[in-house]
Amino acid sequence: MRLTSGWRRFLILLPLVCFLPYFFSVRELHQSRTSTDLRANKSKKFDHLVLGLPAGQGLPNRLQCQGTKALNKTHFSISSHVSSSGDNIAFVTVFTIYNSSLNDRSDDKSSNLVVIGNTSYNKEEKSMAILNTYISFIQATMPRSNVVILTDPASDLSMNRNGVSVYPIQGEYSRDKLMLQRIKSYIAFLEARLQEFSQRPGDINHYIFTDSDIAVVGDLGHIFRDFPNFHLALTFRNNKDQPLNSGFIAVRGTADGILRAKIFLQEVLKVYKSKYIKASRMLGDQLALAWVVKSLPSFDSRRFSKAKAFQEDVDGASVLFLPCAIYNWTPPEGAGQFHGMPLDVKVVHFKGSRKRLMLESWNFFSSFSDISDMLCLVLCSGRTKYDF
Repeated sequence: MRLTSGWRRFLILLPLVCFLPYFFSVRELHQSRTSTDLRANKSKKFDHLVLGLPAGQGLPNRLQCQGTKALNKTHFSISSHVSSSGDNIAFVTVFTIYNSSLNDRSDDKSSNLVVIGNTSYNKEEKSMAILNTYISFIQATMPRSNVVILTDPASDLSMNRNGVSVYPIQGEYSRDKLMLQRIKSYIAFLEARLQEFSQRPGDINHYIFTDSDIAVVGDLGHIFRDFPNFHLALTFRNNKDQPLNSGFIAVRGTADGILRAKIFLQEVLKVYKSKYIKASRMLGDQLALAWVVKSLPSFDSRRFSKAKAFQEDVDGASVLFLPCAIYNWTPPEGAGQFHGMPLDVKVVHFKGSRKRLMLESWNFFSSFSDISDMLCLVLCSGRTKYDF
């Protein structure tokens, strides 16, 4: 009987013994496919909005969202639409058109078009759509400010919008030298402003130099009022190699402010050419900015680890350092080191493959006119890369 009982147990367990190797092989295959799919999705770029879980939920002083609905509000109100600084503010950006004119649609194949809402764009129209969206955000949040576009004189660029002017500056605007040319254009623009200031010393016009892929979502005029002694302002983040982002530079519109900013940028340009010329297409300006600032013996780089504004004298220029978390917030960093979106965010920077999100965000704001809800849309999509 005992022998029979042992055989019965063996026969019962035999299918399980045979099945276990198959089970583990299938499990390993599933895990392999899952990790492969995750890597594929992480590198995939989407041609439509993809929303995920918003970062920073449950944290104090962070935007709280339920989908694209804000459960609390950012520090933006109708009253802040009018700049409170008392002086004029102009946003300045560098932009040029490459190769073909905007009227040339000979290369319009379906594979070259992108669709945002009900509008399709070819390559050149896509760039212009980003520029126009940049202007639209500024005019919505700071309607009394102006926009100046620095461009190649050979560029076929014209803007028929109120408060927008095109300012040609001779230079080398090829893609591989555009970042280098941008600093040169800033310097040339400031030199021209100095000459104008000597003729009309009573006119104060502050300048904010930015990339054209940003959205101004709050009034920036308070910078010049709340920090009355700086000459120029830079934005910083907790990044060892690239703590400074060149996509936002504010310059006080006094003669001393313009002069000090010009001299500072000339030093950055000198370092750019001597140390980082191989990075002239990308990042060289930011590396040069960091070198000029961090090379000061008295400068404490540990200040970059805390998102708090501070001022420092850099070779005679009083430089205000503003945290990127508020004045240069980006979707990927918002999902990472910024721990969500601060309620007092002022600038959203759609760096890299997030230009589609910039246009989608403007369409959303145009439809619902709620900045906080629109920022929830941005926050929920912070981990997604798009087709442009």
